[in-house]
Amino acid sequence: GEVQKNHELIHSLQQREMLYVFFYIWYILEWSFLLFRYRDSHKAYLKIGFEREAYSMENDLDYPKRRKHYDWFKFVKF
Repeated sequence: GEVQKNHELIHSLQQREMLYVFFYIWYILEWSFLLFRYRDSHKAYLKIGFEREAYSMENDLDYPKRRKHYDWFKFVKF
């Protein structure tokens, strides 16, 4: 539905601002660090800054319009 589309749109904005390749590099590095920390792949996935932003804001369908570049970084918690 619309919420899932919004979630994926947020990821598209993240990817574009990270020039795509750096998005995936950061994603894998952060997930690896979190996996080491939590020893749980699903928990690590949910703690990734990109995912935290997308899940937190997916219900706000206007968020992509007012979102600032690199807002995902506010959701990174090590």
